[in-house]
Parts: sequence; C-alpha cells; structure tokens
Amino acid sequence: MATMKTLHVELLRYTPDPESLIAMGAKLCYSKSDINSLREKIEAKDQGSFIQKLMDMGHESVMEHSVFTFGIEGVSRALLAQITRHRVASFSVQSQRYVSYENGFGYILPPQIAALGPDAVKKYDEQMNTIETWYKDWQEKLGKNGESSNEDARFVLPNACETRMQVTMNARELRHFFELRMCNRAQWEIRELAKKMHILCLEVAPHLFENAGPPCLRGKCPEGEKSCGQAKKIRQERKDLLAFSSLNTTPEEMKNLKNGDTFYIRGERHVASCDSHMSGDASCEEYIVYDENGTSWFETDFRDRPF
Repeated sequence: MATMKTLHVELLRYTPDPESLIAMGAKLCYSKSDINSLREKIEAKDQGSFIQKLMDMGHESVMEHSVFTFGIEGVSRALLAQITRHRVASFSVQSQRYVSYENGFGYILPPQIAALGPDAVKKYDEQMNTIETWYKDWQEKLGKNGESSNEDARFVLPNACETRMQVTMNARELRHFFELRMCNRAQWEIRELAKKMHILCLEVAPHLFENAGPPCLRGKCPEGEKSCGQAKKIRQERKDLLAFSSLNTTPEEMKNLKNGDTFYIRGERHVASCDSHMSGDASCEEYIVYDENGTSWFETDFRDRPF
C-alpha cells in the first residue's frame, strides 16, 4: 500500500571547524607566515568578524574549502528534478531501478491539497494506491525480473513518489542554494528543505550562514513586480531565529550543567536545581536535569530545533 511520507533531513558530516578553515584559506593568500604559524594565529582568535568581512568583500572562493553532507528523505521526485539543477554539488539518489516498490511506495502530499480537507486527501490517497496497482501490474507483465522489470514499470510512478538522497555541497554553493530556494517565490517543498538545511548549517557555522537566504535579507529584492513584498517580515523572522539559536542550550552544554546554572529550552529560561546526570533508566540512557519547578529535561529536549 502506498504510504504518505514527510520531510526529514540530517547533517551527516561537515568539515570540522569550517569557519576557521575558510579564514585560513583567505589569510594564507596575503600572509608571509608558514601554515603552522598561520593556523595557530587563527585558532587563538574567533574568526566571526573576519568571515563577515570576507562576505562583504565578495571573497567567496575560499568558502569552497568547507563542505557539508546531508541525508534527505521524505521528498518527491519533483523536488529531485529541482535540486539537481544545482550542479556544484554531489548527489547519491535511491534508484527506482534497483529498489522495487512491490510492497508499496512512499508519496508526498502537497499542502494545497491537504488544505482542501479530508475528502480531497482521501481522493489523493486513492489515486496513489491506484498508481501502485498499475506499477505492480507492469512488474508482472514484464516478468518480475528485478531491475529489468522495474526500469520500465517505474514509468507510471508519479512525481509525488518519495525518494531519498545524500547531498554534498560546499559552503559557497550552499549560500547560493539558500539564496534561491529560501525565497518565498521558490516552490514550497524545496523551500522547506532549504530552511531545514539552513538551520543545520547555522548551528555549526553561525557566522557563515547567519545572513544566508533570500536576497531581501541583505538588500533590495531582485524579483521586481514578482516580489512577495514581505521583506520586512522575512528580516524579522531571521532576527528571531538568530536570537532563538543563540539562546538554546546545546546537548553538549546540557551535560555539564550544575545546580543553579541557567539554561534555555526553545528560547525559555530555566535554572538547574541539580547537576545533570545519567537518567539511570536502562530503557532511556540519556542525561537528565531538573529545573526550578521540578520539571525533568532530557538530552533529546535540547535537540529541539526552531521548525
């Protein structure tokens, strides 16, 4: 049976200390220092203001030294057609030839159809299940010989069909991706993906991505008559996001909380009433801390993201 899926994205790997590496690449161009001396100088000082200076100057090539790899699932083949237009990237995509959908395929429900109500959603679900019967029928007619049958049976699958992928982009391309795909004029699905990817990048390289996104964050909207007209709202949302990100206590910080320490969950202030410690529950081996109201907070609570 065909099954509805929702977007899920993870930052699988990224260049360690990406901002320092970018700063080193930029300073090496103009410095007489050897590599070790230059590295020591960079590691001894926060490079946030220098990263901002590089972006203001348009010195973007050094950003290509830092790369980010994402695991993405719960997205449609329609999104795949869009994201692969970003050519300065590497993609590994689940194959519809080698992966059979004989037990059903996942599909994405567009929000405009969901907004029409239960009857519309039911009709959409039924259509997906009908397509699944067509797919299985063609698998049978084509001999059900694995990929040799799947490669032609897949032609009846819809754009809504779910896919999974691993995507790697360098920081320069990611900023370009966010500029195009976080804009309100971008298609809804890839816009939501871009927003989630941006949050993940912001957490590990805040100076590099704090102003990444649609052009209206940094100046005038280039869309002219097609502009959404919401630049003021978009700038305020980014301001709120940066405030939220700076307040949230990380899981690593949570593990070191002592009695009386202040910590933040989803932007709200709490005071620890005991040292953080392992829960002691074999079924839930996580760090735990109690606040001034006796509320227990687990390690997973500190992983909540603002979306």
